[in-house]
Amino acid sequence: MMACVFATGCKKFLDINTNPTNPQEPKAEFLMAPIIFQMANGTSQDYRVLFKITQNWGNQEASDVWERHTYAASSDVGGVIWRMTYVNLGLNLEEMIKDGLAKQKYEFVGIGYAIKAWAYQITTDYHGPIILDEAFKPNTLFYKYQDQPDVYARVREWSNLAIKYLNMESPTSQSAFLRGVTGDGIYGGDMNKWKKFVYANLALQYSHLVNKDKFVTHYADSVIKYTDLAFANTSEDPTIFFTASNSSDGNPFGTQYSIITSTAYGRIGQPIVDLLTGGVRGTATPDATSSIDPRLTRMIVPIAGTSGIYRGKVAGKANSTYNAPHALGTLPGGAGATYPGWYIFADKARYPLMSYSQLQFAKAEAYFKKGDKGAAHTAYLNAIRAHMDFINTYGRASSSPAPVITAAEITAYLGSTEVAQTPNDLTIADIMQQKYIAQWGWAGVEQWCDLRKYHYDPAVFKTYYQMSSTELAAANNGKYAYRIRPRYNSEYIWNETELNRWGALDGDYMTKETWFSKPGE
Repeated sequence: MMACVFATGCKKFLDINTNPTNPQEPKAEFLMAPIIFQMANGTSQDYRVLFKITQNWGNQEASDVWERHTYAASSDVGGVIWRMTYVNLGLNLEEMIKDGLAKQKYEFVGIGYAIKAWAYQITTDYHGPIILDEAFKPNTLFYKYQDQPDVYARVREWSNLAIKYLNMESPTSQSAFLRGVTGDGIYGGDMNKWKKFVYANLALQYSHLVNKDKFVTHYADSVIKYTDLAFANTSEDPTIFFTASNSSDGNPFGTQYSIITSTAYGRIGQPIVDLLTGGVRGTATPDATSSIDPRLTRMIVPIAGTSGIYRGKVAGKANSTYNAPHALGTLPGGAGATYPGWYIFADKARYPLMSYSQLQFAKAEAYFKKGDKGAAHTAYLNAIRAHMDFINTYGRASSSPAPVITAAEITAYLGSTEVAQTPNDLTIADIMQQKYIAQWGWAGVEQWCDLRKYHYDPAVFKTYYQMSSTELAAANNGKYAYRIRPRYNSEYIWNETELNRWGALDGDYMTKETWFSKPGE
């Protein structure tokens, strides 16, 4: 929020309903496209650093604070999701819902509540305690936080409201606008798919609660229920469309947008290389040049040159030792000076928010926890196939796209030793490591939720590099991160009293475990 310095000037600007050329109440139609863009912009900006904690990728250099599970002091790096929810979406989202209600444009109301539920869910899973009831309290610079149980419950309330309004028919159809280029850049006004978006968000929420007393008896069934109500296949994944006609309308992780083209980001991490080269159920092949997993050559590129070797950077180590290529790609034989944009990091690639494959893995996990290994195995195999579909659908927008994964390649991989062949062979590590592959490079917060709810367990995430206490930041007391600090500029400058109430001024605040991953109620 921004305070008025000169009261008279602010009064003139705010009293704008008297000026018909500068209306105070914006139309929902004007807000839809910017809101959807900020869903990609806000998450991608923070995923740059969160991917260092999840070891999706890393810095070219060794001395990176995020790889060591801490933060950059007096900096807003890592605070863009916070800004997205309270500023970029913020009152714009509130106004879109308000205008939709006032003008009986129920499509905007339903979509608005769906996005609001999604934004607060991702924000609390990223930060832990966040501003809830006082989010847009007027005439104050100080805001109280509420913990995750309150936020999770409110997300469910907003989800119910979203479903209510998505089921309502507006007196005047908004479909023509929503299908247009300035309309709904996710589903083109398809209300049934937006309902599935809401159900998918709920399925993921309940899937976070595997350590709670009621998971087996209650929450696992909710994961299964909402997964079945959500996406029917990969074509229904919520993804944000970009034309790539210029740098401001390209995939935030593409080459034009340039937020990951510096040496500080994007060096492919060792965990994904190991998982794609035999490390899911066996021992990864060092310096592999090929794999039974067809995703290796579609998701990442080998070291530039003629060797064709695939290698990743180890967290906390200098990349000069590994020569790991960039996620944006440097094709074999290339000089490495330019990036073509690879996999889902191409300028024209759609930006994923959730996926059918991701949900099928959550369903497999829920069935596994309930003891139904047969159903778990079916969902697990379906999820792996679906991720191959995901790659073929969204991962080929590069200027030099990889070939489509063929049915024969999929069949060969599913019959390999890297895949559990029977329900009795299936382990939770099989499910979660395959989910790690499927979420690599886009599902930052959900990827981190998985790591945290299993407490970075090396028996579950076998290729995740286990850092020693000396490799982790000194302030961490030898512990991994479980939350990201609130945004520096708005909170550490203006809201210190509230931060102190939650221990957010402590040096090891990021290592304090969040509610969702703890045992108990």
